[in-house]
Amino acid sequence: MTANSATADTAAPARPAVDVAVVMERETAPNQWEDWRHRLIDVVADQPAFGTEPKCLRDDGRLARTIYPGFRLELFADEGEGYYLNLSSGNPVWFVMWRVDDADPSNARPEAVSLSYNEAGRWLDAQERVDNVPLQPELIGWLQAYTDAHYRPEPRKRKRPVSFLAPGERPTS
Repeated sequence: MTANSATADTAAPARPAVDVAVVMERETAPNQWEDWRHRLIDVVADQPAFGTEPKCLRDDGRLARTIYPGFRLELFADEGEGYYLNLSSGNPVWFVMWRVDDADPSNARPEAVSLSYNEAGRWLDAQERVDNVPLQPELIGWLQAYTDAHYRPEPRKRKRPVSFLAPGERPTS
């Protein structure tokens, strides 16, 4: 399709999205068994001032904090259950999947950001490192509105007691 043949009404609607940056911390020699410890500190709204490359915010030789800009979180209707589970937990969170650089273990880098409990579970099943930090209150409402519009929990099906089933319908043990 050429650019001239595309029309506005055939274009796919934009997904709700937010641009974020991830703040990670590296601690040098936190104990006698580790050379480095990495942890997620925060997920914040991305700003043009952050640039496009990771930026060291502070490094005192023991603790270093780095901001990683450029993550775009899009909401998908098929992840509705995962958003619902995150929201219904009582403490909605950002899920961040991150990896330690094999060539330089002093360096860890976030790879993906999600609000879906199910997606975080898939990452964990794949043996990835996943941490979470609280979701900002203004984004909880945004996620709740999207989830309310795109997800309906499966109705619970009542299981009939065995005593009410005909003898031929009863499970054999």
